[in-house]
Amino acid sequence: MFKKFIVILLIFQVILVSCGSSKSATKTISNKTKLESQFRHYKGTKYKFGGTDKRGFDCSGFTKTVYKNAFKVTLPRTTNEMSKLGKKVSKKKLIPGDLVFFRPSRKYEHVGIYIGENTFIHSSTSKGVIKSNLDNFYWKKKYRFAKRILKK
Repeated sequence: MFKKFIVILLIFQVILVSCGSSKSATKTISNKTKLESQFRHYKGTKYKFGGTDKRGFDCSGFTKTVYKNAFKVTLPRTTNEMSKLGKKVSKKKLIPGDLVFFRPSRKYEHVGIYIGENTFIHSSTSKGVIKSNLDNFYWKKKYRFAKRILKK
C-alpha cells in the first residue's frame, strides 16, 4: 500500500516537472493544502460580527486569521482595507489564496479565500465558516473582483 502511494507521488512529481511549471504548481498545491487544513479547523464556527477567533468570525476576521495561520501574512482588519491590497486578477485565473470580494447589499461587502475548483471559504452570516461555489446563483450575482496577495 505504502509503495503504491510513493509510486503515485513520484508520477505526480514527474507530471509537474514535465509541465514546465513545477515550482508554481507545487506552491499552488501547498497553498491549497494549507487552506484546506484551516477550513477543517474552523468549519462550522458561527458567524459573529467583529469576531476574529474560534468563538465566532465575521468574514474579514476569518480571512485575516486564516492568512496569518496559513501564510504568516498579516492582513488589515476590514474587508474594505483588504480590497485595496494586491493585484486584481480575473476570475478565470484564480489560484488558491486569492481573495474574492462580493457586494451582498449596498450596506456591506464580503470577502472569502479562493481554494481552487471554483470554490472559496468564508464566514457566512447564516451558516458560519463554510465552502461555497463561485457559480452558486447567489454568489455569482454578488461577485465583484478578486485580488492576489500572495506571490505566484
